[in-house]
Amino acid sequence: MVESLVAFVGAAVLIALVPGPSTVVIVRESVRSGRRAGLAAVLGNEVGVLLWGVAAAVGLSALLAASQVAYDVLRVVGAGVLVWFGVRALWEARRGGGGGDEGPGAGGGAVSGWRCFRVGLVTNAANPKAGVFAVSFLPQFVPEGWPVLGVLLVLSVLWALIDLAWYGVVVWLAGAAGRVLGRPGVRRGLERVSGVVLVGLGVRLAAEAR
Repeated sequence: MVESLVAFVGAAVLIALVPGPSTVVIVRESVRSGRRAGLAAVLGNEVGVLLWGVAAAVGLSALLAASQVAYDVLRVVGAGVLVWFGVRALWEARRGGGGGDEGPGAGGGAVSGWRCFRVGLVTNAANPKAGVFAVSFLPQFVPEGWPVLGVLLVLSVLWALIDLAWYGVVVWLAGAAGRVLGRPGVRRGLERVSGVVLVGLGVRLAAEAR
């Protein structure tokens, strides 16, 4: 079991380092609304990770791997979510970089924190690749003879914790650069870049065949 855990941790760390839609969203929220908002987005993302892990443990995400229709439906929905977030970012850039109550360092109130949590959760949960990845990746590290359901749940929690640790560093770095990145001109540029990236990721996901 120890060897499986070591191998899993190494693989999960490498996977966490690969940037994707969640990274873009978390950095954007951290710069726009401060570290607390960024951490709220991270927590939402990790709840999504746990949901996919639990789905893999009980066999639900196997449906995505087996059914092309189910995969395509979630793929289109996920693409729509990413494009919507991207268009909103571009619109915020055009308006001047976002509302005044969400400026860098604002800390985010209860409503702002909940909004960021939802953004992180939806970004992760609407990604069908996360489901296929969970059902194909996690079972590889279940030692022979061990209870599959229990081990998969433990690995799911560990996966989320590793993800949380990495994105915590990302949020801290984005917060440290907040004074520079939060300047109106720089912030508008960041909104444009994140908007274009999110739209591009959404279009790519929509056009991608499994």
